[in-house]
Amino acid sequence: QVQLVESGGGLVQAGDSLRLSCAASGRTFSSYVMGWFRQAPGKEREFVAVISWSGGSTVYADSVKGRFTISRDNAKNTVYLQMNSLKPEDTAVYYCAAGVVLTGTRDLYAYWGQGTQVTVSS
Repeated sequence: QVQLVESGGGLVQAGDSLRLSCAASGRTFSSYVMGWFRQAPGKEREFVAVISWSGGSTVYADSVKGRFTISRDNAKNTVYLQMNSLKPEDTAVYYCAAGVVLTGTRDLYAYWGQGTQVTVSS
């Protein structure tokens, strides 16, 4: 069992940066692939980024590639999402999730946090 708590969301202007954090409970954090997803009002939850258990492999959605960076600190049981050059279309609730496959398919993630709101004004 893994419990996930996101933080770091907020209201920013276009072009600004934010760093989201996701703190995990449990001693098996390093065994899990960690992903970030987001859900805008009226839209389905979509994949943003994923990082392997070691941090050696990452995959990004095309919409955030080159602007967002996912990283993890297994000693702190935390995964991060550094978001630069934010755009209004990045506005969404951002969720972290834990799984066992390096994938962008949300149904393959077993554990989810409660989400943190990111709002980007133009």
